[in-house]
Amino acid sequence: MGTFLVFACIILIASILQTSTGFGFSILATPFLLMLFLPQDAIQINIILSIIISVSFIWRIKKDIDITLLKRFTLGSIAGVPLGIFIFMSIDIDAFKLGISILLLIVTLLLIFNLKIKATPFGDFIVGGISGLLTTSIGMPGPPLLLYFTGTDTEKSKLRATTLAFYLFIYTISLITQISFTSTSLLIWKSSLYAIPIVFLGMYLGQIVFKWFTQRMFQIFTYILLSCTAIYLLIQSLAG
Repeated sequence: MGTFLVFACIILIASILQTSTGFGFSILATPFLLMLFLPQDAIQINIILSIIISVSFIWRIKKDIDITLLKRFTLGSIAGVPLGIFIFMSIDIDAFKLGISILLLIVTLLLIFNLKIKATPFGDFIVGGISGLLTTSIGMPGPPLLLYFTGTDTEKSKLRATTLAFYLFIYTISLITQISFTSTSLLIWKSSLYAIPIVFLGMYLGQIVFKWFTQRMFQIFTYILLSCTAIYLLIQSLAG
């Protein structure tokens, strides 16, 4: 029962973040689910629940999606997915997490000191590719999108809608790829089924949170979440 309560809290908070910001689920859920599940199980549970959130919610905010940007992210991610599954299967995951955590810390500091990124079509493709790589390798496509959007001062409604639409594609492709190359398990699907009511509760609460989130609050929260994720991945990689 204690384990289920921890699991429920992780899913609830991550669902609230995902709905209110467009990026919170994988960044929060994956690291903490690794405390309860094996890496492959944690990543696939995260992917399944993220797909459910995107499918359930995207129709409400489709008017805010930047279609051109979404297409670039999608095309870029196609190149990143195969490399991500290669990393997942053959490269030391702890070393990879260490590299990602250090990179996140550096870029987050640059953003705090008001680093500005110029949005370009080439940059869109690169960000999509990195996001696809991170989805199939560690189940976390959010950091590169979040860093890019924050550095380009993207309005929060556009950020949330475009990110959720992109997640619907990249998570579906990544789930199919992971099942094809590393299989799946009954535990993954049972855990995901138990989590669905919690996800919907989190989505409802996340809508309420979104209404009072100002752009400045959104930026500050972004910095905190990125920093905490980077530190957690750093500790996890060194302890692993």
